[in-house]
Amino acid sequence: MTTYRLEAEDLRRTIDPESLGFSDTSELAGKALPWIGQERAEKAARLGISIRHPDYNLFVLGEPGSGRSSLMKALLLEEAAKRPCAPDLCYLHNFAVPERPHHFWMETGGGKELKDALSDFVSALQREIPRELSGQPFKLSSDRILKKFRERESSAYRELVRFAESRNFSLKREDGRLVFTVLDGKGQAMLEEEVLSLSSEKRLELEKSEELLREEIQKFLDAMHPEERAMNEAREALRMDAARPIVEAAVDSLHARVLGKIRDREKFSRHVESMVESLLENLHLFEEDAEKEDREDWFSRCEVNLLLDHSGSCGAPVEVEDNPQIRTLFGSIDFAMENEVLVTDFTRIRAGSLIRANSGFLLLHLDDLLREPLVWEKLRRYLRSNLVHIEEPGMAYSSLSSVSIEPEPVHLEVRIALIGSREEFYELEEIDPDFMRHFRVKVDFADTMKGTREMHLATSILIANVVAEHRLPQFSAAAVSRMLEDAHRRADDQQMQSARFFHLEMLVLESAEISRESGAEQVLPSHVEEALEARRARHSYPEDEMRDAVGRGELLISVGGASVGQINGLTQIDLGDYRFGFPVRVSASTVPGRGGVLNIEREVALSGPNHDKGVFILESHLGALFSHIAPLNLDASLVFEQEYSGVEGDSASLAELYALLSSLSGVPISRSIAVTGAMDLHGEVMPIGGVNEKIEGFFGICEMEGLDGSHGVIIPASNRRHLMLSPKISEAVAAGKFQVHAIEYALEGIPILTGREAGILEGSGYRAGTVLGLAEQALLDYRRRYLAARRPSSP
Repeated sequence: MTTYRLEAEDLRRTIDPESLGFSDTSELAGKALPWIGQERAEKAARLGISIRHPDYNLFVLGEPGSGRSSLMKALLLEEAAKRPCAPDLCYLHNFAVPERPHHFWMETGGGKELKDALSDFVSALQREIPRELSGQPFKLSSDRILKKFRERESSAYRELVRFAESRNFSLKREDGRLVFTVLDGKGQAMLEEEVLSLSSEKRLELEKSEELLREEIQKFLDAMHPEERAMNEAREALRMDAARPIVEAAVDSLHARVLGKIRDREKFSRHVESMVESLLENLHLFEEDAEKEDREDWFSRCEVNLLLDHSGSCGAPVEVEDNPQIRTLFGSIDFAMENEVLVTDFTRIRAGSLIRANSGFLLLHLDDLLREPLVWEKLRRYLRSNLVHIEEPGMAYSSLSSVSIEPEPVHLEVRIALIGSREEFYELEEIDPDFMRHFRVKVDFADTMKGTREMHLATSILIANVVAEHRLPQFSAAAVSRMLEDAHRRADDQQMQSARFFHLEMLVLESAEISRESGAEQVLPSHVEEALEARRARHSYPEDEMRDAVGRGELLISVGGASVGQINGLTQIDLGDYRFGFPVRVSASTVPGRGGVLNIEREVALSGPNHDKGVFILESHLGALFSHIAPLNLDASLVFEQEYSGVEGDSASLAELYALLSSLSGVPISRSIAVTGAMDLHGEVMPIGGVNEKIEGFFGICEMEGLDGSHGVIIPASNRRHLMLSPKISEAVAAGKFQVHAIEYALEGIPILTGREAGILEGSGYRAGTVLGLAEQALLDYRRRYLAARRPSSP
């Protein structure tokens, strides 16, 4: 067994500024920011990016501040720059099914070219077709057709008028209708009273004449309708014949300009055919007497809704969606109010970030998605098909009448990087394996990394990047060294440093501000130290209050003298934004009995399962120490004094063992030495968490009471590498004012606490006068007393 009394240099890792290889961060300006300590994550991410299968999306795991977002974005931008330019995307009016606008993919820049080409196409038609239709040749031919019809119609009309007059009726046209009137013998129109005054024979004769006239009028109309239809068709055919060469020339020009840039040429050719067919059916809109509104409405269908325009850009797109809603992620359709009806058309379709990321990358945070169940479900559907259906959420529930559209779904090629925590990753693996099937690459960002010279240099480059980005004063190498030491402290490890770099960035910004206020040209170690102390002061109110309570005598913590059955244990309090350690009095009492060890916290439901486990291990180890005199006749109680919020963890089991042995043996324990550590069934001391906070918490109380060289702590030897104590404690240890002992087995701490040997089992018992020997005698005495108490009394 080995006990270590640690020296000052064992208590923290110090980093020599000379080892960094620069004098200040200006020498690191412009250096590429590496994946600091995240080689595994980088390798996985590059693999996921290189595989073009649609289900090889990336699930990026890591704690906030680990660089998972910034490094992934930088890698995606790097990869995107190497890739071909992304295609353009537009929606066009569907002349065959107007409520189903269809889309077209085009080579980069093709969208703008298509928009210009269709605009020129429309302009050419608006210019050339009216010119052709207003020309003398067309007018002569059209007038001939019209004249021929009117001659036939006039001849038939004259015959009808003669027929009417022969039966005492006048016939004329009014507002496109045929109107007849009864005439008297003098050829004058009769009034209604005059008609009613006629004899019944005359009225009957008049009615028969009217009936015959009506029959002739109907015959006239029946004869003229086909004639008029034939005339209109002949004039329409004439218009088509006149316009067709113009349209064909315009189509040829359109195809020549854009067909080579459109990916689905057959689909576009069909679209142009439908557009030309509609155009030829609406040639009347080009005539001078056509309604302007009707003409503009038809030409609006030839516009281009350019959703994606990558002209002037290079490489693939990288989209970061920080607000994933249905509209922002998948796209939307805008509506306008017309005559109390919501209307829309293909020009109001809008792209979301998923569409904008086509041929590139989309960065999402899982937390944002989980807050929006509808977005989550729509994303799941997209992952199954890689099709995006653009729709306007909520329109189905609108109380207003609406005229909607259903755009053709868009097939995308997007690599998604979804950022979440490890807990979320494994929970999704369990509850939604189908979703996770589409995220086959796990990019796991480490929380810590090896504190090698290379990693220190890489972290220094990160600091230099922050300095450059925010235009801060340069940091001296010594200041950087102090920040690197803090990164080791955040990892609680001399060999590893924290990979949660947002803490580092905060420290850079705060240290630089302190440097500016002091008027210094550079940021020095003292500025970093002041920033660290200021940060602690902002968060340490609960710790300071507890320390003041000790000073006021409200919390009973004594760090001097010795007592039987009492010891100073060490706890860690984690408030989320701040952790600190604090001593707690652990008390034990022992009496004869058969109840074993009673955990008072457990009895009152203030003990967590891990603490209960520690007490059971302690009880088993105590039984093993004295198995040679088993069974033990012992009732023991353990309690954390003035602890009302609950106890969890097994790091107090070592202190509890010492308190029990002190109570059994009657040997006082020094209160100037605090203890933390867990142990196994065989008494081997196991590492615990929060070792630095615990030591610093006890040191703070001792410093407040006055350090005299007797104060110190006992910790597990396996926690030595985790020590990154404050410089103040290292200085106190160097000056002989504080002690840090590291032990491997539980019994090694007894001499430090009591000044007595723990005791060695010799033959049938422990050596007399040792702590275990005295405890053994107490247990034997307990047995005698217990048995005596149970023996029936004499009559």
